Amino acid sequence: MPKRAVLLANLGSPDSTSTPDLRKYLNEFLGDDRVIDRPKFKPLRKLLVHGIIVPLRSPRSAKAYQEIWTDQGSPLVVTSKSVQKKLAATLATEAPVYLAMRYGNPSIASVITQMVADGIEEVLMFPQYPHYAMSSWETVAVKIYEEAARLAPSMKITSVLPFYEDADYIEALYQVTAPYLTQPYDHLLFSYHGIPVRHLRESDASQAHCTIVGDCCNTCSAAHATCYKAQLTKTTQAFARRAQLDPAKWSISFQSRLVGEPWLSPYTDRKFEEFPHEGKKRIVVMTPAFVSDCLETLEEIAGEGKQEFLHAGGESFQHVPCLNDQPAYIDFLAGRVRRWLGGETPTKTGILQHAETLAKA
Repeated sequence: MPKRAVLLANLGSPDSTSTPDLRKYLNEFLGDDRVIDRPKFKPLRKLLVHGIIVPLRSPRSAKAYQEIWTDQGSPLVVTSKSVQKKLAATLATEAPVYLAMRYGNPSIASVITQMVADGIEEVLMFPQYPHYAMSSWETVAVKIYEEAARLAPSMKITSVLPFYEDADYIEALYQVTAPYLTQPYDHLLFSYHGIPVRHLRESDASQAHCTIVGDCCNTCSAAHATCYKAQLTKTTQAFARRAQLDPAKWSISFQSRLVGEPWLSPYTDRKFEEFPHEGKKRIVVMTPAFVSDCLETLEEIAGEGKQEFLHAGGESFQHVPCLNDQPAYIDFLAGRVRRWLGGETPTKTGILQHAETLAKA
């Protein structure tokens, strides 16, 4: 039997909270043309990112990271390493588990190099994103395919598809969130990472569904395979059914927008300001776009968001931690890995074919 392994892949973090390390990280992150894809003229985009955005943003980002940094380092990296360790312990001798970051360290290239040295021949790529988006799942998958083609052309790579409505994933979300729903609350907000509305249209291969068809997220279409909003809608609806939520007591919003063009709405920060005036003074906030707590969930939501809500007249703000390294999430990961070890492989069509094609472009 070929030697097989699991590769967990997440976003990444700077190596420290110093401005130089933030500048290095942001140059890589914001220099990814799947994160900032305008202007289309690449030299002009590079000038904009490296010459203007990164120098201005680095000091502010350094300060934000200082608010959440732990003695062990970045929460996202620390948690991801814990997930790697716990999953490896659960799988025991079934398959080794590696961890790579799209930006920063450990880099995808360095981890694939290590897997080659370890004699790995087949890999289950497991992007740590429940939903497809050009700036998250796609950029990780394409980068892994690119580096594997360069460093390990004979290595066979299989990928876990976005798992936004996998029953075991929904159950893991429920198990982690349930304790926060036992106390009285006025509203449960599902806050997802925002993306430009334009990205929905660009990801729609038909060019005739996303944001065009009425109620497009709930109207069945092949476009949903690469539609971030449709997938997060399905996650939310599946969770609401599992938790038996009152339809009047939950809603969806989007965080982390940039100026210059329309992004998915409604905006989370505005909802925090509006809720107290609507009588929703005790809220619970979930961030299911992320499986690991990071700058967005800890500083933007649990930090700034909480202060905005309380300042507007709110009384109780409960932020539900991400799945992190909770047993329910480790069980979900192990279950998906064992399905692969048992012979299950996704069909080489749709989203996988799309990512492989992009990697070869």
